[in-house]
Amino acid sequence: MAGWLTARRLRAHGTILALCLWSLYIWNVATPTLRDRSGNLKGTDFLHFYTLGSLALEHNGADLYDMKAQAAVAVERVPDAAGIRYLPLYPPQVSILFAPFALLPYAWALSLWWLLNSAAYAACCYAVFRACPNLQRFGGTAVVLAVAYPAFFHLIAWGQTSGLALISFTAMFFLLNSRREFSAGMALGLLIFKPQLGLVAAILFLSVGAWKVLAGALASASAELAAGVLYYGTGPLREWIHVLWNLPVLMRSLEPKPYQTHSLRSFWSMLLPWSRVSLSLYVISGVIVLALTVACWRRRSLPLSVRYSSLLFASVLVAPHLTVYDLVILVPAIFLLSDWLVGQEPGRMTWWVGTLLYLVYALPLLGPVTRYTHVQLSVIAMAAVLYLVWRSSGAARTLSDDVSAAAALRG
Repeated sequence: MAGWLTARRLRAHGTILALCLWSLYIWNVATPTLRDRSGNLKGTDFLHFYTLGSLALEHNGADLYDMKAQAAVAVERVPDAAGIRYLPLYPPQVSILFAPFALLPYAWALSLWWLLNSAAYAACCYAVFRACPNLQRFGGTAVVLAVAYPAFFHLIAWGQTSGLALISFTAMFFLLNSRREFSAGMALGLLIFKPQLGLVAAILFLSVGAWKVLAGALASASAELAAGVLYYGTGPLREWIHVLWNLPVLMRSLEPKPYQTHSLRSFWSMLLPWSRVSLSLYVISGVIVLALTVACWRRRSLPLSVRYSSLLFASVLVAPHLTVYDLVILVPAIFLLSDWLVGQEPGRMTWWVGTLLYLVYALPLLGPVTRYTHVQLSVIAMAAVLYLVWRSSGAARTLSDDVSAAAALRG
């Protein structure tokens, strides 16, 4: 790791950050109503999932993609939700998952979701940490930093589903590590509920000919979508596909706070006011990121932990839509790369990678500043980590071939 990143210093920074984030949040939600001190509904996005669950209880698939109907259901179930609307983007089967939560009053359902999200996050952190032999003597530091991770804070504050994506990515790593490729693909396919997060993995495994992984992904994604079809019929699935097809037109509504997004697409769109130019730069930079990731993956001499970390960073960077809470999927990458760095001889490369990992961890806190600077620094830090991992892999000589391969795949 970077020489200045001692365990003692990291614990101190993590402790201060955890105390600041969580004490402020607890104070903010400690109100007698479902609105916090800022006037926002507690759980924020969880209201949408609670509403979807309510529709599932009624077998009401016709309203799964009707914003007005869902707003009416939300107010009926949660009177404090008046005036709140969500763009329905999740596939039909997600509503079935939240049907049991809709059996409870909103406050109890939200508390249960917080508990389950926290437990899933803790389990994934623990599993990956146990797979990092060089970090075992830093257990206390790992716990503090995991609790203080800004992405985890946002996962809880927004009441989002990214914890499920973290479970999928964590399971996929361990299954790949045990050479259970079909099962690893099944873990990947579960991401169909957030397909933008699985985009890079699908392209990567296609480019390296990992057919068992792709077969597993296709099987589990199909099974997940089939659950919605069996429950509602084919109508809602067709509506979901229609919504995805028109997503570019809906992007402004999907990202009301672009400074809370952390991907190459949002990076260029915030930096440049010309949509065609920013889109072109997103495509070009995305192809480069894909090429770097493919190059890293093909270096079998590189540990799976490092190659998989490159996949996670690329998944975030290339995702067409990625909000701050989705950064929780980087937890395995941060642990695995840290473990790899601790096992390396100290040098300029390890100093830079360690420093950049620290910035990847902390810079999401500065997201709101992007409203004024128009430069999302977290994206630069993530891209730099991926570049340095590629440099350290000795894969530079294959880059030109992989750029061509990634461009062909894009086409």
